[in-house]
Amino acid sequence: MTVLTLLSLVVWLVLLLGRGFFWLARERDDRDRPPAPDDWHSVVAVVPARNEADVIVRSVGSLLAQDYSGSFRVILVDDQSSDGTGDAARAVADDRLTVLDGAAHPAGWTGKLFAVSQGVAHADAADPPDYLWLTDADIAHTPDNLRHLVARAEKDRLVLVSLMAKLNCESFAERFLIPAFVFFFAMLFPFAWANDPRKRLAAAAGGCMLVKREALARAGGIEAIRNEIIDDCALGRRLKAQGPIWLGLTERSVSLRPYARVADIRAMVARSAYAQLGYSPLVLAGAVLGMAFLYVVPLTGFADGGIGALAGACTWAAMTVAFQPMLHFYRRSPFWGLALPVIGVFYAAFTIDSAVQYWRGRGGMWKGRAQAIA
Repeated sequence: MTVLTLLSLVVWLVLLLGRGFFWLARERDDRDRPPAPDDWHSVVAVVPARNEADVIVRSVGSLLAQDYSGSFRVILVDDQSSDGTGDAARAVADDRLTVLDGAAHPAGWTGKLFAVSQGVAHADAADPPDYLWLTDADIAHTPDNLRHLVARAEKDRLVLVSLMAKLNCESFAERFLIPAFVFFFAMLFPFAWANDPRKRLAAAAGGCMLVKREALARAGGIEAIRNEIIDDCALGRRLKAQGPIWLGLTERSVSLRPYARVADIRAMVARSAYAQLGYSPLVLAGAVLGMAFLYVVPLTGFADGGIGALAGACTWAAMTVAFQPMLHFYRRSPFWGLALPVIGVFYAAFTIDSAVQYWRGRGGMWKGRAQAIA
């Protein structure tokens, strides 16, 4: 085991030093505030909503409270909710808000993306905007968020500005698992690489995406990603082919959805993890073995003593230190960093469960719909 422990240490050093320094969490929308543009371009927010009655008023209210000088409208597409989401949204009296009754999604589409496509089509049919703001129905935004999004897009001529909405991190389950969720996402999709036009890697976060409308049309529109489970990253790839994109952490977009139990976070991860692996059992096996190599093998080095124990301690220390910037962003105790090996085991289990759900015909589960299409 000593050899494996040493190899694990080497792999961790490669990850920390050679993968865009993903762990530093430097890409944040409050680090380099762009100047106000010469023209505040027109924007339409498109919000797909399914069974979000408990949060929709807060979410839509935060959109309508935007301190934005340009033309701004909100289109909410009620995706056949059964809890009165559409009626709750219509109760928000504002002539800038349009609530559409979404049609049933056709074969080959996920429900969320078909709802988005209906909203985009409605926006284009009236007075086509310069930008589309694609945001989820369980996200709230600070009043200055749109202003900063447009300013950044105009300054750097971006076709996509995406913010990783800050997730709730109050319950024990959230403190245990949520910072690591973002940490692992950044490991898979280093923000610095996504933001570098010279790199092929692209990514986005679906909770908050400001999209140049013309670039979206050139990329084939929402239809081009109609069956994607990880739709935000798929859109990021499409749009990066059209121009530069930017992805960063934020406190201007926050999730309204709590994850009180470990099972809630498991369901969130299981919805898309197997899709990320291309629905391949072989890739799944490789991913689980890889996570064991990264998070379990270092601890086994302590049983060997000597060099193995030293390598294991160094690896554990390296991953603990690497986790600190994300823990700081979420204002959690630095001691949670020591738990990263155990957290890694939980995420490996969630990934296996994602595959099991897919094999049971429940892959890509979202709001009661199994949407995975291999």
